[in-house]
Formats: sequence, C-alpha cells, structure tokens
Amino acid sequence: MTVRQILAAGVLMIVIAAPARAQGVEASVFGGYTFSEGVEASESRIINGEIYDSLDVKSGGQWGFTVGYLFTPRAELEFLYNRQFSSFEASGTNTVELADVSVDNYHFNFVYNLSGGGRVTPFVFGGLGMTTYNPGELKVAGVPGGNNIDSETRFSTTWGAGVKLYGAGKVGARLTARWTPTYIKSEAEGLWCDPWYGVCWVVGDADYSNQFHLDGGVTFRF
Repeated sequence: MTVRQILAAGVLMIVIAAPARAQGVEASVFGGYTFSEGVEASESRIINGEIYDSLDVKSGGQWGFTVGYLFTPRAELEFLYNRQFSSFEASGTNTVELADVSVDNYHFNFVYNLSGGGRVTPFVFGGLGMTTYNPGELKVAGVPGGNNIDSETRFSTTWGAGVKLYGAGKVGARLTARWTPTYIKSEAEGLWCDPWYGVCWVVGDADYSNQFHLDGGVTFRF
C-alpha cells in the first residue's frame, strides 16, 4: 500500500467509528531517545577505495504526538507520529557517515488500557503503518548512484507499553517504551521441498531495521 492509502484508510476508520461510540479523546506530545540499527547490504559497495557491506541508522533523539479516541474506558484507537533525528553510516573495512536522515513513523494503534480511566493507567498497544527515511545532502563523494540518497517508505509495525499518570485534572504524564521493526528487504535463504509432493519453494530471509523508543511527555483528556 502507498503512503496515502495507509493514511486514508486509518483516518477513514477513525472518522466512521468514533462519532457513534467514542467515550472521550486523549492526545499527547512526547520526546525521548531512539536506539536504532541498520541492515546488511545485499552486496558490497566500494566508496573511495574502501569496501562497505552494511548501512546503519544511528541512534538519536526523537519527538512525536498521539491522538486517540476511546470507544470504551479501556479500548482506544490511536494515531501516532514520531520523528527520529539520525544519520546513515556505512561500515565495512572502514566506517563513514554518509548523510543526516530523519526517520518518520506513522502508525494506527489499538491501545488497551489496563485500568478504566484511573489516575494511574498502565496500557499496552500494537499498530500497523509505515516508516519513511528522508536523507539530507551526502557528506562524502564517490558514492555509487550519484550525489544524494532517495527517500524510502517501508511497511512497519509498532509494539509497546507504558503508563499514563493523571492528577486531579485532565493533564497528566505519559511514559512509553516502544519497538518498531521496519521491513527493508528479503533475500533467498534456500529451498524447502515438500516431502510428499516434491514441490519446492524458495525460502526468504526477511531483513528488518529496528527502532527501540524510550519517551516521556504530556497527555491530555477531553
């Protein structure tokens, strides 16, 4: 699915379902830190005479926001946006920083609140969406393919848990830990053959770039 199709499907789902059953709205803004990893290259590249075989997404700071509709005191549908400030780093016989990059996550999450709207509300969530890599200007010459790196959007999921802490009013704190695996590519791992029918399939080995987010922020109830 394209970026627009994923966003349109999620927004349509919220618009259709929320007016009939929504018990309230929650929104939050947050900041924190993301621990990231890259992937092994399908084939080695030569840059300025050095051989490189992996592309890493460096860890860095992040910010984001959420908007969610509560259909019941425990069940919530949430849109999450997150931006990590990072850089691409190629490694092999040497290590070189290729370019700054922003990593944007767009996810529609189902959130389950473990208590129904109390002052201390632990929660868990999982969602589907996409991750977009937006590189800046290249910092080194001699990179195969030109002087820039194209932006890329890939399917991703996100999974996490946290706690919302409310005082007497409608403003509180939100603490979250989250894991976002982004599908990058698949490579042939070998063949699997059915012992009964003699039919064989190529077995793929999926490669993911993982982000591990730790963040805290302010949450609001309406």
